[in-house]
Amino acid sequence: MITGMDILGAWIRGWAVSRATPSPVAEPDGYRVDVGLPGHRVRYLLHSPAAVPARARTAAAPGTWLKTCGARSAVVAGLTDAWTAGETEYLMAVEGALPPVAVPPPYSVAVLGEGPVWEVVVSSGDAPAARGQVAVASGVAVFDKIETEPEHRRRGLGRVVMHRLGEAAAASTSVLLASEAGRGLYTSLGWRVVSDVVPAHVPEGAA
Repeated sequence: MITGMDILGAWIRGWAVSRATPSPVAEPDGYRVDVGLPGHRVRYLLHSPAAVPARARTAAAPGTWLKTCGARSAVVAGLTDAWTAGETEYLMAVEGALPPVAVPPPYSVAVLGEGPVWEVVVSSGDAPAARGQVAVASGVAVFDKIETEPEHRRRGLGRVVMHRLGEAAAASTSVLLASEAGRGLYTSLGWRVVSDVVPAHVPEGAA
């Protein structure tokens, strides 16, 4: 079992593999990823709110993102006016295999990839209904981009995606970063919240 800061490091290493970005660089207060995309130039992952004031002052270039483990009130208090805080997310982890789930009719499932990244697509006819992907880095599975189309929700398809991704990755430990909406599903599948994570960014075009 991995805990705390180790899970943050495991998540960002797998996220970088999943998104095909440069590898994370260890910083004294966490990690940096040079993403290099419009609106998302660089991402900092911080271990605690104590690191936020310094980063908020010195790394406030447009297109910069911070994701900080810790209480929302403490993180937001350390931001300057240049930053826009997003909704709280949740760093989550689970050990062992995810529970098997039957595929409800009339859906079908495809598992794509040969590692270290796999994609699962649940379809109804030719139309994708739900999908997700998983990347394995240093033996840890990092789940990413889990989504179900609105018209196909509440049919158990998210559970199908999670199970098939877990089968493909075959890792003893899995981690992910969940939204508020996704946290309930993952909790019901045995995942535990390791830390709240508060995102913030400086929008492109900001002065």
